[in-house]
Amino acid sequence: MQGTNVFALDTLGIMIPSKPKMQLVTLAIFSLLLSGCAVSTGQNQEMAFGHVHGIVDLGNGKMLMGTHAGIYYLTSSGEIAGPIGGNDFDAMGITGNSRVQYASGHPGPNTPSELGSPNLGVVQSVNAGKAWSPVAFTGLEDFHVLTVGIKNEIYGLGSSSTFLRVSLDGGNTWANGAPIEAVDLAVTPSGSLFAATPEGVKVSQDNGLSFKVLAGSPALYNLAPSPNGELIGVDVKGTLWRLANSSWEKFGTVNGTVEALLETESGEVVLVDDRGIVMIKGKEAKVIYSTSGAH
Repeated sequence: MQGTNVFALDTLGIMIPSKPKMQLVTLAIFSLLLSGCAVSTGQNQEMAFGHVHGIVDLGNGKMLMGTHAGIYYLTSSGEIAGPIGGNDFDAMGITGNSRVQYASGHPGPNTPSELGSPNLGVVQSVNAGKAWSPVAFTGLEDFHVLTVGIKNEIYGLGSSSTFLRVSLDGGNTWANGAPIEAVDLAVTPSGSLFAATPEGVKVSQDNGLSFKVLAGSPALYNLAPSPNGELIGVDVKGTLWRLANSSWEKFGTVNGTVEALLETESGEVVLVDDRGIVMIKGKEAKVIYSTSGAH
């Protein structure tokens, strides 16, 4: 494994456009993300398995990554293995916990036909990504945005509708929630559903039937629930934020655009940016897997 790089968070950063240009940059980033395009500063080398679309905490220092090349394991020391069980589908959306995982995207060359084509809809694993089974919208929907709560409630934004798709029973039944343009969703342990939108962070307290803008929120484009607070996110300037007790606090910066963001049950923040896979503990950040993939 390559020697890891350790540095203080306040020494990290990205090039920030001048203030008169920031609104245009913000709109451009959200437009690209809403269209399903990846955003890059152009500086990073793509990792061997392509873009990382999401990370799921499995507990005990083990995580599950949804990538362009399939489903991979990641450990807190930066060890990566996969594709797990030969599952090579392009996991455009992935969410879950140690008990159950949900994903969506497109089939790969070796993806079983029963998972659907040209889109997977929602698929489920109950053994940490080793095997997957169809749940809903098989062959029809591509969910780039998926999130699941502690009561196994699933929220997603599919490719065929602007309405939020909602299942409150683990995918057995579905209903339409409010229409919303969002680039990310996160449901917190308290059941609050947050959405990153061009108008700012919005919140729903009624399982996605309605949303309201969260006054004073930063322009976040990537969200993750926090087990010790309410929410973490990254804004278009590259600043990491934490929402706790109805107050926003900065806790670091990133390099370039963040592809995936997670806070583990033990409190580490794991993200993928132009450096590779980064783990943040307290006020230190460590690159546990570099963009070159060299270890």
